[in-house]
Amino acid sequence: MAVSDSAPQQKILTVSELNRLAREILEMSFPLFWVSGEISNFTRAASGHWYFSLKDAGAQVRCVMFKGRNSYVDFVPREGDKIEARATVTLYEARGDFQLTVEFVQKAGLGTLFEAFERLKKSLSAEGLFEASTKRPIPAFPKTIGIVTSADAAALRDVLTTLKRRNPSVPVIIYPTPVQGKGAAARIAEAINIANQRAEVDTLIVCRGGGSLEDLWSFNEEIVARAVYQSQIPVISGVGHETDFTICDFVADLRAATPTAAAELACSDISALQNNLRQIAKSMVQRMDRLIHTHAQRLDYLAKRLVSPTQKIQSFSNHLHQITLRLQAGIEKQLHFHRNQLNASADRLRLLNPNEVLNRGYAIVKDMEENIITDSQQVRDGQHIKITFAHGTTDAKVTKPTANH
Repeated sequence: MAVSDSAPQQKILTVSELNRLAREILEMSFPLFWVSGEISNFTRAASGHWYFSLKDAGAQVRCVMFKGRNSYVDFVPREGDKIEARATVTLYEARGDFQLTVEFVQKAGLGTLFEAFERLKKSLSAEGLFEASTKRPIPAFPKTIGIVTSADAAALRDVLTTLKRRNPSVPVIIYPTPVQGKGAAARIAEAINIANQRAEVDTLIVCRGGGSLEDLWSFNEEIVARAVYQSQIPVISGVGHETDFTICDFVADLRAATPTAAAELACSDISALQNNLRQIAKSMVQRMDRLIHTHAQRLDYLAKRLVSPTQKIQSFSNHLHQITLRLQAGIEKQLHFHRNQLNASADRLRLLNPNEVLNRGYAIVKDMEENIITDSQQVRDGQHIKITFAHGTTDAKVTKPTANH
């Protein structure tokens, strides 16, 4: 039976095309999620990648965790370990194998900690402890840097080494505290408060190295979050590895991926600053040279337009002489005016002088308490009074005072 040429031809997929389409559908359908299971057939390849299966009582699934991600895990899974994995679904096209690409793993049972983490994070966020508007700027050139961490921690050595390399002239003060274990959160908060009470640093690094969720849990405690939020000193949080996030990170004024990164953010690199200064100095010299050359050319141009210097000097001299004459005349006029004003004021003052009145035969009468008497009704018969003349004073006694008419 013949087949008509007009019949529709359905596209025939290659196996590679089929697997690629299946992979794309799987990856779009399953966002990042958590899955739990038991480790089986664990293998660490020479490349550093991990290959294993996750299984439960009824099924299993192949998994791969690449070196770039498993390097942040603080333990190596073993056969039979129960874990929780954060992963995406994909398809290994070369073999058509359904598998999970694992981004992070942790030992089973940490789900309750994650729930507590999310609850506290939501509560503190609602209070505004994570608001960007409350973040304080980190000083670009700190006078003294404080570090809150364990005195024995490798993180401390990393921070000190980095600070010394970047700017050895900046003093460092360590506020030692346990960073994990029972009571560590309260000790961390106490160290932050002590740093604020002493007020001897202007940047504070709160840090510790990587670890499991349990190891980092002290930095997820509310007491630490509130100490960081209430700190008057700007705080840089450098807790764990790049993939680790703690409540302390969200509250801090600046979050660093690692303790070393926190040290880099805490102070400027003096070598880079020196290089910048050298570049600025070089640029300034070049600009000054250009300005000098530009003005030299302008001077040459103006020199061609310059009139005889002698003529210019004579003109300026005549103008200056005229100004001098006008200035002298103005000064003499002002002096004459103010001299007349002064003489007139002196005449008025002289007329008002009580001694001038006394010289004309008048006298000032006072009682013995130095009160001036202007009315005969102010005295009584037999009262002692004082009389002041133009020259001298005498005491007197009142006899027969008469009333005013």
